[in-house]
Amino acid sequence: MRFGDVLNFAAPWWLLGIPLLLALSWMLGGRGPTAAIRFSSLLGMRGVGRVKPSGWRGFGAGLMMLALALCFVALSRPQLGSSNETIESSGVDIVLALDVSTSMLAEDFTLGGQRANRLEAVKDVTRRFIGGRPNDRIGIVAFAGRPYLVSPLTLDHAWLEKNLERLRTGLVEDGTSVGAALSSAANRLKDKPSKSKILVLLTDGDETIKTVPPNTAAEAAKAMGIKIYTIAAGTNGLAPYPAQDMFGRKVYRQVQVSVDEGALRKIAEIGGGQFFRATDTASLNEIFAQIDKLEKTEVKLNKKVDWRDFYHAFLGAGLALALLHWLLSQTIWRTIP
Repeated sequence: MRFGDVLNFAAPWWLLGIPLLLALSWMLGGRGPTAAIRFSSLLGMRGVGRVKPSGWRGFGAGLMMLALALCFVALSRPQLGSSNETIESSGVDIVLALDVSTSMLAEDFTLGGQRANRLEAVKDVTRRFIGGRPNDRIGIVAFAGRPYLVSPLTLDHAWLEKNLERLRTGLVEDGTSVGAALSSAANRLKDKPSKSKILVLLTDGDETIKTVPPNTAAEAAKAMGIKIYTIAAGTNGLAPYPAQDMFGRKVYRQVQVSVDEGALRKIAEIGGGQFFRATDTASLNEIFAQIDKLEKTEVKLNKKVDWRDFYHAFLGAGLALALLHWLLSQTIWRTIP
């Protein structure tokens, strides 16, 4: 028997014979042995000690009852089954294109009641989004003045989250290149035989470095069967930006930050998705929750149980005890009429 095996009886009604055997044994035992000599009265026998029943009589009856009980168990066809579960997932391939330009350091979000910058908030929400989609392949492309690959599409979400943790500003030249980010992310989804291909683009600013026109990149992604969701993150206008004063202390100055919502709406429209506006952590959480609901993965669980009969052991043991009963009754415990 292996760990996790399940016990089953293919014909369990045969087990009803066991309580019938017990009842029969009790009835026969209560009546006692058949009298060899009959007396009209037992008054004259009161002084005579009780005669203990023969040890063989009780042992032999018990041996035969046990043999029959084992045969009833064998007839009930006991089986051990090991379950084999397979998951069929028509998963969704998702690439997240995340802005890591220096404007993402503006601290107009909160985490755990504390002030947090936009990048920290995005990483926190993205981590939970990844954790809620275990059956999907997810990749990450970061971008500022140009895009770069953080992680290719993968089901190893623990490894993906480690790479997400390393995400920071300053790894590439500063700026915002939305069109190049769209093209890079779409290329990660190209030629993938998945049920759905999703691209989520998050940025907090206008495009400042123009290489690939964003609408052209969106049209190309649409031709690849990719749906695009766009998110404008942060305050549109003045935002608190960390700096240091002459004594090295952290201070905040108000910096003008603008995001072209119209351009992001157009990209989402071309890509057949939706545009979202996230001005705080709560709204960012809600946006990712909405995307999670809109792009559900179909998961089917197929469970198969392989049954193995082992009635032979009970049948063999029952027949062996019946044979032992016969041999003992014919040899050392044989009675002479």
